[in-house]
Amino acid sequence: MDALGWLIFLAALLVSVMLHETGHFVAAKRFGMKCTRYFVGFGPTLWSTWRGETEYGIKALPVGGFVKIVGMTSMDDVDPEDEERSFRRAPGWQRLIVLSAGSFMHFVLAAVLLFGLALTIGAESAGCTAAQSPAQQAGLRVGDQVTSFAGTPVSTWTQLSNAIVKVKPGVPVTLTVLRAGQSLTLHTALAEVPGHGAYLGIAPASATTTKLGTVSTCVPVNKRALEDGIVFERQNVLGAVEYVGTGFSQVITGSVSALGKLPAAVPSLFAKDRSSTAAGNVSSIYGAARETGQAVAAKVGWQNKVSFVLLLIASLNIFVGLFNMLPLLPMDGGHVAVVLWERIKAWFARLRRKPDPGMVDYRKLVPLSFGIFLVLVVFGTMLILADIVNPVNIG
Repeated sequence: MDALGWLIFLAALLVSVMLHETGHFVAAKRFGMKCTRYFVGFGPTLWSTWRGETEYGIKALPVGGFVKIVGMTSMDDVDPEDEERSFRRAPGWQRLIVLSAGSFMHFVLAAVLLFGLALTIGAESAGCTAAQSPAQQAGLRVGDQVTSFAGTPVSTWTQLSNAIVKVKPGVPVTLTVLRAGQSLTLHTALAEVPGHGAYLGIAPASATTTKLGTVSTCVPVNKRALEDGIVFERQNVLGAVEYVGTGFSQVITGSVSALGKLPAAVPSLFAKDRSSTAAGNVSSIYGAARETGQAVAAKVGWQNKVSFVLLLIASLNIFVGLFNMLPLLPMDGGHVAVVLWERIKAWFARLRRKPDPGMVDYRKLVPLSFGIFLVLVVFGTMLILADIVNPVNIG
């Protein structure tokens, strides 16, 4: 089962790469640019075929992919008959769309996964356990309606969940509930579920509504979910859309925070207390694949497994989409920055009634691009080594 998890992750990674390159490819074709190659992987070619003017193929190392668009930079040699269809001759707005299309496909894939997860398996609700949950210790009963948590008024499960995560496990907390038309004040302390954080232990009376309504002792998907102590609440279309928005917001916020802490993370990658440092918030492709394998092999219900894997893949795609758009060469965001700089220079030239200064000389950017690429390779290698010899459980 662990090996199956690795295969699932690698297949998902390959699909993500293909979609990324397909985004560039389709956008370039749409604007009439000439694309001569579309390959998945790097290294020696295992298989290829020509369709029209484009060679499609698979290479030996499935760790990426590429699309060859004629005339991507001022350095590229282009046949005179192909110059008009080259990338560099296209209007600036078309080039920006082509460059951004790869990250756009990552975001689309993540949104589809999150939306489908919310509609089918559902989002994890407040949760429950068979016995001795904080909610039971507080005296909550089936039919109670929670109106306030830790002094915060709540009227939906989302509001209640947001209020719960703000309270640390073990800290005394007060709940206000309506029972038979009377308002009662109950007291408890949240528990902690490893990998899930603060835990109260209640679920909605109906798993198909986002309205808080009345409390049920447990509305698990099945007996296995009850044993795992997790409830999945299926969402309607609007709820699924909200779930996608929440997922993107959380991943983006976490990614920005993790990227900001990268300099501080490097010295702690191989520390014994890595999980409690900034290095505990970053993981490599190897680490993500290992976590997928462990999730698939874990003795939990299939809903938990599928939910974990889909959330991990969706989060990874959001992160990659964001990281790829950073204004650093050789990533797509670096090329976007170059195009924007060219357009800004052209605009100033028009204001001064001077000719368009033309494209940026990429030969001057090669040392910068190579330096950034080298830093990424070194850090990526260190992160993989750290995940092998000093792994961190990401949940």
